[in-house]
This record gives sequence, C-alpha cells and structure tokens, in this order.
Amino acid sequence: MRAAVIGAGIGGLCTAVGLQRAGAEVTVHERAADLRPGGSALSVFGNGVRALDSLGLGDGFRAITSAEAGLLRGGQRRPGGRWLATFPAESLTELRVVDRAQLHELLSSALASGSLRPGRRVIAATAEGRVTHVGADGTPEEDAFDLVVAADGLHSIVRQSLPDDPGIAYSGYSTWRGITDGPVDLHGEAGETWGVGRRFGIAPLADGRVYWFAVLSVPRAQHFDDDAAALRGFFGAWHAPIPELIAATAPSRIQYLPIDELAGRLPGYVQGRVALVGDAAHAMTPNLGQGGGQAMEDAATLTALLAPLASVPSPGGAELSAALTRYDALRRPRSQAVAARSRAVGRLAHVRGRALAGLRDLVVRATPASALRRQLESIQSWSPPA
Repeated sequence: MRAAVIGAGIGGLCTAVGLQRAGAEVTVHERAADLRPGGSALSVFGNGVRALDSLGLGDGFRAITSAEAGLLRGGQRRPGGRWLATFPAESLTELRVVDRAQLHELLSSALASGSLRPGRRVIAATAEGRVTHVGADGTPEEDAFDLVVAADGLHSIVRQSLPDDPGIAYSGYSTWRGITDGPVDLHGEAGETWGVGRRFGIAPLADGRVYWFAVLSVPRAQHFDDDAAALRGFFGAWHAPIPELIAATAPSRIQYLPIDELAGRLPGYVQGRVALVGDAAHAMTPNLGQGGGQAMEDAATLTALLAPLASVPSPGGAELSAALTRYDALRRPRSQAVAARSRAVGRLAHVRGRALAGLRDLVVRATPASALRRQLESIQSWSPPA
C-alpha cells in the first residue's frame, strides 16, 4: 500500500509510524520547512498511552515522561487557593505530560529515513487518492496513492474541500501557554484554578519544569503588546505558584492564541480513499486535554484496521473501503462526543459574571467524587480494535 499522510503533527506522525510499521510505503507531506513545534506541552491520559502502546511507541513515550502528574493533587481551585473539587487519585494514574518538542522528536525519529518531506504544501487531495503538492520552487506536482490520510489540522485544506465542511468557530476565549525555564516546586498540587472569565492550569514535566496555560474570555481579535505584563495583570494576585510560574518563563517563550474549534459535526471522516484524522476531523477545545489523545486514538484505530492491507501492493478497493467505513463508524461518534463534552466544560468554566461564577463553584463543590471518577473513566476507558 502506498499511503500519503498530509501533516506532520501528532495525528499525522502517529498514523505514519503505525502504517509504516505495518508494511505500508508512507510519505508524509508537511508544509512547514521548520518542523520544530512551539514551546508548549500536552497532557496524555490513559487512552492516549494505550494508543501509543498499540503503535509500538509506548516505551519511548514513557522514557521521556513520568507518572508524577497523576500523583499530584488535582482538580479545580478558586483564585485564592481554596479547592472546589479534587479528582480521585486512582483515575489519573496513567496521566503523563510531555513537552511537544520531545514528543515530536520521538515520533519523527520513528519514521523511516526520507519518508518525512518538509516544505511540501498540499493544495488538493481527491477521493480517488490523487495528491497535488507544491514544493520550494512553486511548481505543482501530482502523485497517486492507495490511501490519503488528511492530518492537516484545524485549517485542513482537505476538509475544506468537502461539501459538508462545517467551518471553524471561536470558542469565546483565548489562551497563553508556556513552559518554565527551569524546575518549579509545585508542593504536590496541580490542576486548574477558575475565576470569573479566567482560569489557569498547571502540569509538571518529567524534568521538573512546569507546563502552564492561562485562559481568558476575550473577543477573538484581542491581542496584547506585552504578554508577560498582561499575565501579571490578570493572574498576578492569584494563589501560589501561579505568579512564580509566569515569572519563571521567558517572555519570548510565551505563546498566545485564540481557541477555535469545528463549528459543527462532520457527517463523515472518510471520502473514497481519503480519511481524516486529528484536528482535521474533530478539532476541539482543550478543556478535557483530549485533542492529542483523540488524534492518537485515530492513528491507532486506522493502523489496526488497515494492517492486513498495509503490505499489499495496490489493495483492492472493496477491502480498503470496508476498513475505512469501519474507521469512520468507530471514531466519529466517540471523538465528536468528547468534543461536545470539552465544549460544555469550557462553557461552565467561562460563565459570565460573578453571580453565575459563584453558582458554578457551588455546583463543582457539590459534585460527588464518584461522579468525577465516572467522567474520567468514561473518557479514558478506550482500547484499540483487535
């Protein structure tokens, strides 16, 4: 099988590694010439870890992460530091937080030499498996593949070519993200802090550095001339170690971006020989920390279903169609349900005004630990198809 993977993000690289190890001839088209990801991190829960295990990447992933994140006290706090809710510790034992740069290196290094093609921008992909790309000289080239995996992200060119593309919508909030320059003692506590139209999240990396994010309800066009100063203004009086984390991060390594998601549900993740994975299929808000995990599930599922065909030259259309139809049936309901839950959490976290925020806090405090456990387990209790 000849497979084209469009996009060298998490979903694209995981799929490429899985298909390549199953016997497929894989080419990864990546529009960026510089493959270094920005300075942020990713939370990977149990479902994502099992997906990586099924792709043969689990051991390498564990080597660059630690289980510390799941051992800390986590949940939601108020800006003064008072806990609203604490996650049951046994529900997060598989949670690991990874620097995106390290994860990207792990995935890209697992590919066969020469299969990753940076600086190659795909401008079209047809249901028949024909891919048109543009290189550095600007000349369009076309090639034919048995399978096309569209992993080209939120602004997917492939998805936009579909008649039922729902488009993109702004969530109502934007975020800063950063990783501290050195280790910071969290004193055994992490999780999120919720204010009025603002929240702050904390997650430790294996080497003691801390990944953090700050979220603010603002118009999409809002920007700040000095991100570090804005962060101090919005979060400088919040409980420790929030001010310390901001101060411990070089301003040049702080990223700010609006949070967008798909404006609606795609009616299908497959068209002919093309399969969408990751954000191209189900771009979601990051409120559940499942964007990367769902992309990993996509990759593991697609690999498992296509493994019998991967080493077959020019596999039959009926067999390929059956496998892709099954992929859509397995992945679309689950990933879209997770996206909907993530959106609901964001709406709860960013209710308008102090009165509604106070009511929200009462609801969070009154939620039984058993309900939190069921919610966490329902998201993480996933395994790849046999």
